[in-house]
Amino acid sequence: MTTKSPAKPVDERIQKRFDAALYAGGRPSAQTIRNFLNGTWLGEPLHVVLKDVPIGAWTVAMIFDVFDSIGNTREFALAAEASIAVGILGAVGAAATGLADWSDVDPPARKMGLLHGVLNVGATALFTTSLLLRRNKTRAAGRVAAALGYALMTYSAHLGGKMVYKHRVGVDRTDGLVFPEDFTSVLSASELADDWPTRAMHNGVPILLVRRGQRLFAMAETCSHFGGPLSEGKLVDGSIECPYHASRFALEDGRVINGPAVHSQPCLEVRIREGQIEIRKPPLGIRRAS
Repeated sequence: MTTKSPAKPVDERIQKRFDAALYAGGRPSAQTIRNFLNGTWLGEPLHVVLKDVPIGAWTVAMIFDVFDSIGNTREFALAAEASIAVGILGAVGAAATGLADWSDVDPPARKMGLLHGVLNVGATALFTTSLLLRRNKTRAAGRVAAALGYALMTYSAHLGGKMVYKHRVGVDRTDGLVFPEDFTSVLSASELADDWPTRAMHNGVPILLVRRGQRLFAMAETCSHFGGPLSEGKLVDGSIECPYHASRFALEDGRVINGPAVHSQPCLEVRIREGQIEIRKPPLGIRRAS
């Protein structure tokens, strides 16, 4: 008698569907779109930038509603409607970028991220309803719908903060890693094979070493996106691809070639001396490969 495998969590099943759609079978055009939505070109998560648009616009709308309820002034009513409309447009952009980010989020933040998204959809729906009610001359009901939407948005923003500060979603996972100021031996040169990503350690910090012909490269081995071990990834031309979410970083200078990563990898100076591979932090914090 065969037993059925347990059903996957709802958040995992939804994520896999979105992930398949966003990656679109690995087509280059799909990766370009993802790079844009993730904010790879910006060097910061684009979602973090765009989410301020609906938050700011809807907050201003609430203020205009207060003034409108006190003075029953048409100018304030129109200003509130305009602010709500701007917030709705901003929410669409924030949703698209947030969805692209969430498609690569792992548990336990994945379930929280799904709830965060659902609440934002609810808030946007309430503000849309509010705008329609106002334009149908039902301003009092419109203000109530907006207040409910603002309450949902506020709690959703709280969850978004927890994802960043508690689960470190969207932050640079290499931040805080300590590298030697002076050249320090980390591996015997004879142990580093050509074209084979290799992990070395320095005071508990993993270092990625790559030899390509006569050149050596060294960078933080912890992927800046979600902490994946780059030494377990694969070399693609002059870059290293993370095994977790396929982010690619240039060996030359650590820059992000393909997301979902947005933060570059810290690169180190590297040399061979007396049969040992030595690395050090570049002077003045410059990120580069030797």
